[in-house]
Amino acid sequence: MRVIVVGAGVVGTMHAWHAVNRGHEVVQIERESEARGASLRNFGQIWVSGRAGGEELETALRARELWEGIGEQVPGLGFRPCGSLTPLRTELEIAVAEAAVARPDAAARGYKLLTADEARAVNPALRGDFVAALWCERDAAVEPRTAQLALKKQLLSSGRYTFLGGREVREVVGEASVRDDHGDVHTGDAVVLCTGAWLGGLVRELAGPDLPVRRVRLQMMQTDPLGETLTTSVADPDSFRYYPAYRSEALDALDAGQPQAPTAAEHRMQLLMVQRRGGGLTIGDTHEYEHPFSFDVVEEPYEHLTRVVESFLGRPLPRIRHRWAGVYAQCTDTGRVVHRQQVRDGVWLVTGPGGRGMTCSPAIAETTADELGW
Repeated sequence: MRVIVVGAGVVGTMHAWHAVNRGHEVVQIERESEARGASLRNFGQIWVSGRAGGEELETALRARELWEGIGEQVPGLGFRPCGSLTPLRTELEIAVAEAAVARPDAAARGYKLLTADEARAVNPALRGDFVAALWCERDAAVEPRTAQLALKKQLLSSGRYTFLGGREVREVVGEASVRDDHGDVHTGDAVVLCTGAWLGGLVRELAGPDLPVRRVRLQMMQTDPLGETLTTSVADPDSFRYYPAYRSEALDALDAGQPQAPTAAEHRMQLLMVQRRGGGLTIGDTHEYEHPFSFDVVEEPYEHLTRVVESFLGRPLPRIRHRWAGVYAQCTDTGRVVHRQQVRDGVWLVTGPGGRGMTCSPAIAETTADELGW
């Protein structure tokens, strides 16, 4: 087959990966010279721990397995099975962790409640004040800023892959064919539109105005090298409020008895933190849902995150080197992992994984390939 993939973010690139590895020819078209959206502006976390039970967790676990296998083939991904720790300070926070550990799918996630000493044995960089921690062994990480380039290099070596950057697809012409803004028509046996947060223009024309996907904006930052190894990803208990795996009566009690800090509540915040291969820390994030989005970044969330991180590390953060905002596409039906829709003969739209995109993209693309009979 000849597969046309529109979009070079992680979801599009994983569709290209599966097609090439199943023996097909792929043309991947990207409107930027290289991907520059949410696929690069994220933590690079393969985040199993907080996923909803059922299909979402199954997708994340399958994706975790696929990421590890791809990482063996593509060292440039920087895949590492680092796991994650969520340090805990209060009885209300510990109760939420205990409810998570009691889930029937806790073993699949690798949940374990650790004492502070046990947590520091896993991650010695956590020298701050806490009394326990939730460990999730199945969490992992890759390098988001270089992963797409490493995957593209591997795909090019197959001899069945063509990358066309700096081209925006403007229309669908006939069956399984698209025309780009250079006037070139690309015809295949299937077209997969993986356009991320680009939901206007052609996507609106094809899917209509009622596409059940919204755009979400976030702020993040990255530090200079820490000077020591952060052996795991790190979250804070505000992540319990954000991820569906932690919904329980204990979480209701946490919300009632220990409200979020005002800045965290205003900006819908949680702490997630992962160390890059160069030693710096990627730290975030905020969530903004109302349009139009702000065009600037706000300082108060960064100050809040700095205080939380320093309290866990027991030391000052290195200098903040980068600050940025990003936008991703998220299904408005929270029970769906991704929106997958045939929009024309031979043309499918795959979008809206939200914050699950980096985690779940290999399994999302595998499902598309299976359903389309690649």
